[in-house]
Amino acid sequence: MTKYIRKNKSSYAIVRSSINYGKFREIDDAVLVRDILIENDWNLDSIDEIHEADGKYYVLKAIDGKVHILSKSKTEPSQNEIAELVKKRMRNPNNSRYGLNITKVFDTFIIKKQIAGDDYIFGYYGRLEDAEFVRNHLLDNQWNVESFSEIQYDEDKDNYRVVEVIDDKVYVLASFEDEKSINLDEVHCEFLNRITKHKLGLAQYPSLDELTDRIPELEEKFNTKARDDVWDFKNTQNPLDDIIFTLTPFQKSVYDAVDNSTVEDIEKALVRFRSGNFTQKIRKNLDELENQGLITKNQNHYIKQKPK
Repeated sequence: MTKYIRKNKSSYAIVRSSINYGKFREIDDAVLVRDILIENDWNLDSIDEIHEADGKYYVLKAIDGKVHILSKSKTEPSQNEIAELVKKRMRNPNNSRYGLNITKVFDTFIIKKQIAGDDYIFGYYGRLEDAEFVRNHLLDNQWNVESFSEIQYDEDKDNYRVVEVIDDKVYVLASFEDEKSINLDEVHCEFLNRITKHKLGLAQYPSLDELTDRIPELEEKFNTKARDDVWDFKNTQNPLDDIIFTLTPFQKSVYDAVDNSTVEDIEKALVRFRSGNFTQKIRKNLDELENQGLITKNQNHYIKQKPK
């Protein structure tokens, strides 16, 4: 009964001639799939999507050389239901946190894929749903970045995304519920606005790091300029000077003490100010400085944000 089935710590794998054909939590599922593989002479392309056994309908799919049981049910699923199950598993065959090709570094989601032995990055995103949208479209279109339209419909979220491909990286500029409400000039202006604020240290958009030196080129491409109701980007040489000038003396001392520092490091630097609720006061001022975009937090360390 257990021929070709190898028991692991919490699963059962089907292995033949050193080839792993799938991993299953239950021995009965492994036996079922093993028998189907034997009936089809181990040809994954010959396996039917639906298999009926013991009064249940099993939906099977071979993905990347392994067989997956996508569902078990007492009623036969429709083709639309099967298509949704296949699409979901194709995007996340190993049940990882973010699915295929998406990793997270600090607050940025990155789409990365290995092609012919080399790692290629397809985009950086501040929101997981943007990364998922781009990854899903690329999976469905053989990783062709030219397959995006400027206004792309997202059938999973039933909304529209404004997309730009820059240096083979895909940027999601905005999302809209209704295509008629999209004003591309306004979207491009706000995109440039975010890049400019990030460059000047007025806001943090790490996903736009690679574009901070491309602002003039992008302004020409979009035929618009970055504009903001508060900051005059053209005449402001160092906007941080304007902000720092308005800080309280203690806030300025906390800001000056930040140098890739933990709260404990800052406490040591400001020991001359020690009083009641000393740590709470420092944390409160660090939060205020972070909200103003003057510093950022990397795990337990605080770092100044300066214009590039």
